[in-house]
Amino acid sequence: MKRQLILENGSVFVGEGFGAPSVRGGEVVFNTSMTGYQEILSDPSYCDQIVTMTYPLIGNYGVNHNDFESVCPVISGLIVKEVTVTPSHWRSESTLHDMLKEKGIAGLAGIDTRRLTKMIREHGTLKGQLCDGDEDHAKIVEELNGKQWSCDQVSRVSTKIPYEIPGDGPRVVLVDFGMKKGILREINRLGCNVCVVPYNATEKDILQLHPDGVVFSNGPGDPKDVPESIDTLKKLLGKVPLFGICLGHQLLALANGADTVKMSFGHRGANHPVKDLLTGRFYMTSQNHGYAVDPNSLAQTELEVTHIAINDQSIEGLRHKHHAAFSVQFHPEATPGPEDSQQLFSRFLEDIECHRKVGVPHA
Repeated sequence: MKRQLILENGSVFVGEGFGAPSVRGGEVVFNTSMTGYQEILSDPSYCDQIVTMTYPLIGNYGVNHNDFESVCPVISGLIVKEVTVTPSHWRSESTLHDMLKEKGIAGLAGIDTRRLTKMIREHGTLKGQLCDGDEDHAKIVEELNGKQWSCDQVSRVSTKIPYEIPGDGPRVVLVDFGMKKGILREINRLGCNVCVVPYNATEKDILQLHPDGVVFSNGPGDPKDVPESIDTLKKLLGKVPLFGICLGHQLLALANGADTVKMSFGHRGANHPVKDLLTGRFYMTSQNHGYAVDPNSLAQTELEVTHIAINDQSIEGLRHKHHAAFSVQFHPEATPGPEDSQQLFSRFLEDIECHRKVGVPHA
């Protein structure tokens, strides 16, 4: 089945289709991970995006029911150099093709993914559309150039109703902006009683649950598209320990008067080196974000930088100078991927314990 990717700059990549026969548009990005394609496909942060895998062979260990990061994937499409149709792994329950077909996601294989990746690195992320058969290229290019993506990604992927995962430890409210299941797993693994709430939960809604701490999760899109959440975080500051991850990191910055900017092609992969400025240690991290905190906007805030990216010096971590609130741009819950930074969840629990003992925020 012939399938093609048409980009807003007029470029066309023709290859073989797999997965669902759907026609989907999205922002074309690339991910440098060698493994983890199932988690990438089911990460809600990829809402309205078509992901290109730079590693050439994808699908070789199949798909299983345990490794989904969300029940209903919202990715717009997957592009690979070569897709495996006969996976080999003892945990495999289906092929990548069958999973994409079941979830209604289009895949494209057999194109020059190196050329596409270099194009994105040169021009930045590009709008594109996956199409089957013969299409009017000029018409689609015109439509792509005039298209404005919606700003409702977070509302589409966030839980609609609160729910609770029992635990015997501290009570943590997890605000879901498109939460990866791994975040919930890691917090619950430490014994916390976790209550997951929608992205638009207010300060009152959250405090009525009597939390010992609040986590703001990852999610898709521009953090400025959820101003109500910025206001909620601002009101919670100093009342309860806070921990922001990815989008939650950007929201912490905005709530304290800093600014965020759209990156040229973002950070997406499981091999991004980060330096912890507080300890001098280096970590390999898993990342997926297209926006970053503007370092020039921090001077007049009460935030200080705790982590930076080695590759481009962008901000990867922040903490408040006076309140128990910190955040990281990367994913400490990453699996598969480096587990160097999972101790950040334990640090959050230390903030909670200190806050409970002394009754005041722990800086």
